[in-house]
Amino acid sequence: MRRSSIVLLVVATAGALLAGCAADDGDGDLTDDWPALPVAAAFTPAAGVCHAGDFAEVVTPAAYQPVDCAGPHRVETVHVGAFPLESATPPAGGSAPMRGAFAECDARASGYVGDDWRAGRLRLSVALPSGAGWSAGSRWYRCDVSELNTVEAAATVVTRTGSLRDALKGPSPLRLGCQQTRSGRGGGVQTLLPVECATRHDAEFVGVWAAPDRPYPTRDADWLPLYTGCRTVLGRYVGVPDDTDLRYRSGVVVRPPGAGRWQAGDRGVRCYLWLSDRTVTVSLKGAGPAGLPVRTR
Repeated sequence: MRRSSIVLLVVATAGALLAGCAADDGDGDLTDDWPALPVAAAFTPAAGVCHAGDFAEVVTPAAYQPVDCAGPHRVETVHVGAFPLESATPPAGGSAPMRGAFAECDARASGYVGDDWRAGRLRLSVALPSGAGWSAGSRWYRCDVSELNTVEAAATVVTRTGSLRDALKGPSPLRLGCQQTRSGRGGGVQTLLPVECATRHDAEFVGVWAAPDRPYPTRDADWLPLYTGCRTVLGRYVGVPDDTDLRYRSGVVVRPPGAGRWQAGDRGVRCYLWLSDRTVTVSLKGAGPAGLPVRTR
C-alpha cells in the first residue's frame, strides 16, 4: 500500500470516530455530557455506635473505626450535635460554645441511658473534629459515654459488651447504691466502696445536685452550698424534712466533678448520705423519719 493511501485511511478513520462521539446530540461539544462530580462533604461521625479504643478528644476520619456495640468496646457515642458558629478554629475548652455542647450532651446522655448518667458508674466526654477537619467544614461535636470501674478517684474505663441505651432505666449493676466508707486522716470520708444493701454499710448514694454556674470550690466557704444542696437531695430521697434537724439525722458526702470537668460545664454533684454513728442492712430510700431519726448525741 502506498504512503498516500495510508495517510488517507488514518484521516478517514479519525473522522469517523469524531463523528461517532458527537452522534448523541450533534452539538460537537465533548464536555457537556459528563455528569458533574458530587460535592465533597465534611466528615461527620454517627451516633449509636461504639468504639474499641479509648476516648479521644479529637477524632479524625482516619482514626474513626466504629464497632458493633454487641462486641467489646470502651466508648459509646450517644449523640452527635453541631456548633452554631463559624469560627476559624474549634472552640477552646471552657468556652461558651463548649459549655453549651456539654449541656446538650449531658441531657442527651441522660435520656439515652434512662436516668441521670451520674447515677451510674459512667463518664460523659465530648469529642471534636481536628483542626484540619474544622477547616474542611466539620462543625460537629460527639457525646461519648464510657463505663468506669468506680466513680471515686483513680477511676479506669471498663471494656464492656452491650449498648448503654436504657442501661439505667431500671435496676442495674451500673447503678450507684449502698456504700461502705473508708476514713482518711482527720476522720472524714476518704473513699466510698459499693456494697450490697443487705450487707452492713454506713452510706448510700441519694442523687445528683446541679450546682449553679460559679467558680470551682477551693475554700471551705465554697463547699458549703454543695453540702446544702446535697442535704436537699438527701431529704427528698429518704423522705425526711429539709430543715435544720436534717444535719442531725445524717452526714453528707459530696463528690463534685474535677476542676477540669467543672470548667467544661459539668455541674453535677453526686450526693451520699453518711451514717457516721451506725450501720444499716437496708436501703434508706423512702424510709422516712423512722429510718433516719434525729440523733440525740
